[in-house]
Amino acid sequence: MDFLYLRLIIRKTTEMAENSLLEKLGQIKEKFNSIGTQLTDPEIIADMKKYVQFNKEYKDLQVIVEAGDKYAKMVSDLEGAKSILLTEKDEDLREMAKEEVAAIEEALPRMEEEIKILLIPADPQDSKNAILEIRGGAGGDEAAIFAGDLFRMYTKYFERRGWKCEVTNVSEGTAGGYKEIVCKVSGEKVYGTLKYESGVHRVQRVPQTETQGRVHTSAASVAVLPEADEFDVEIDMKDVRKDIFCSSGPGGQGVNTTYSAIRLTHIPSGIVVQCQDERSQLKNLDKAMQELRTRLYNMEYEKYLNDITAKRKTMVSTGDRSAKIRTYNYPQSRMTDHRIGYTMYNLPVFMDGDIQEVIDQLQIAENAERLKAAGE
Repeated sequence: MDFLYLRLIIRKTTEMAENSLLEKLGQIKEKFNSIGTQLTDPEIIADMKKYVQFNKEYKDLQVIVEAGDKYAKMVSDLEGAKSILLTEKDEDLREMAKEEVAAIEEALPRMEEEIKILLIPADPQDSKNAILEIRGGAGGDEAAIFAGDLFRMYTKYFERRGWKCEVTNVSEGTAGGYKEIVCKVSGEKVYGTLKYESGVHRVQRVPQTETQGRVHTSAASVAVLPEADEFDVEIDMKDVRKDIFCSSGPGGQGVNTTYSAIRLTHIPSGIVVQCQDERSQLKNLDKAMQELRTRLYNMEYEKYLNDITAKRKTMVSTGDRSAKIRTYNYPQSRMTDHRIGYTMYNLPVFMDGDIQEVIDQLQIAENAERLKAAGE
């Protein structure tokens, strides 16, 4: 009798949890439908800033609504199958209902966890494009060569994802690679995917310049910044000094002999950006302004990241980009991500752009932290 009572309590608790989740999903669907209606309002359409914000929120909610509809159907199908077991006498139908109940009860908890993660407010920057910076660090020429290897790794990954990469500024190393390279990466949820790459990447290998075969350690730093939209930051051009100069590096005779490169200095903040990859001075100016907006925006965004870090451990790097996040050991063909203790022993494949698995593991760890924080 006690056992039957316990089963009843568990069942009632589960039903209450399902009802609570369905109620919350219902409220979100109402908001989703309301925003959809507002997006057809001529006044909203005329206000571009508001229209962009509403459209983004609509797309974000759409993912939750679609998952919620699927979850609601699973709950309804489960109730229907259980009802057949209680009322139906045909054994074939009862057997089919049993199989359906078993399948849904196995899948339902996973679906609930997915929805709970979707319901946690996401970083509003995740859907943005990103500015990727790679700089050679300690290690001289070898660090610059490694920075070049990292850039190749990322560009291979971008190709796999169908993302677009535009280099805006580059300073080449004397023995190859890059002292610094900056690019804009465009695509779906670029920042939300690449943000885990910010930090110090350390390499252990025999440098090309080493004559005695000794393994050296050097490093390169990676910074990933969410690209600021035009509406995110307003810049008073009175606060900006513009310098025009000849481009340097690859690009052909036309680029290197015309005054097309642009350097912008934001006087109040001291931020300096430059772009020299286009032949057109106007195009370089547009790209430089975009990067300046992004860097100003990130001054505030880093405060947000630091606030998160103060509250809980997080996979996302903060303004302190000195944290060593990953080691690439060539003699052992090993890559280790120190934040989650993840190691793989197929370094050539990883360096060829097959990095999605470690990003997935970082996202899983981040979601687990977010769920824990939401439950506290």
